[in-house]
Amino acid sequence: MTARPRPARTRAAPAVAIFTDDPGWHGARLCAALAERGWEGRYVSLKACHFDLSATGPGLHLPGFDALPDAAFVRGVPGGTLEEVVYYLDVLHALRRLGVLVYNDGGAIERSVDKGMTSFLLHTAGVPTPPAWVVRDPDEAGRVLARELAAGHELVLKPLFGSQGEGLTRLSGKDHATLPLPVGNGIHYLQRFIPGDTAQAQDFRVFVIGARAVTAMRRSAPTGWITNVAQGATCHPADLTPDLRDLAEAAARTLEMAYAGVDILRDAAGRAWVIEVNGVPAWKGLQQVCGFDLAAALVADLLRRHRGAPRMEAVG
Repeated sequence: MTARPRPARTRAAPAVAIFTDDPGWHGARLCAALAERGWEGRYVSLKACHFDLSATGPGLHLPGFDALPDAAFVRGVPGGTLEEVVYYLDVLHALRRLGVLVYNDGGAIERSVDKGMTSFLLHTAGVPTPPAWVVRDPDEAGRVLARELAAGHELVLKPLFGSQGEGLTRLSGKDHATLPLPVGNGIHYLQRFIPGDTAQAQDFRVFVIGARAVTAMRRSAPTGWITNVAQGATCHPADLTPDLRDLAEAAARTLEMAYAGVDILRDAAGRAWVIEVNGVPAWKGLQQVCGFDLAAALVADLLRRHRGAPRMEAVG
């Protein structure tokens, strides 16, 4: 009796954990770009991950994964208490410790989500960034404000952890003789306001992937001075000039980021300054004006790094 040949086993596609609580447009673009390369994207909430150190094995469980993922893409880190945020970052650190490529990793997220540390690292690396002060003592913060106003400068009070232009207050001599209450749980982050080179408020978002600036857009505010798209600013195509390219790449390199959205402003004299560096940047607005498939480029860089990254196999 002739034995029938066994059907070939179908090898499961390698899978990327996409950390997000709101997949939306960005998640769909990443999954499509991964599928084009034979990979699978699976959405995972950091809130649902847990450590189980009661037996052998990696000790970390991600819902939807029987073993460790082949890689992880960080699209969002939830807010919460200090303990909660530390816990979410612990998951990212643990994955890297286990040999899983995390894009951006926990260290990059920590450096970029904290505006004070971002400013410190840029300043010490010689990357042009506005003068900033991070102060716990309200009396010292008041002295900084008084000194800056007396010198003819304005300040912007920002949440130490914040995004999308929320919670910003512009402090000028005529409006703010005293310091408002901090928006960072007792920590004042104050950044010198840099007047722009145009009558309408505008800045540039430069997208860096794999240490290389790949595209840029100009953001303009129809009214007011805040240029975040979430606050009503509009997006326009922009040339990726050499100074924007060099400054954005220097900022991403300084913060050791695999990918980044770097916000750059030109002052009245045309000099460029790095205002912020975003470790989990959105790119929908940029995609609409740049004609560049950013999800495909991000996935290509992630897989390039994965091929060269050693990985610990799950045990048990």
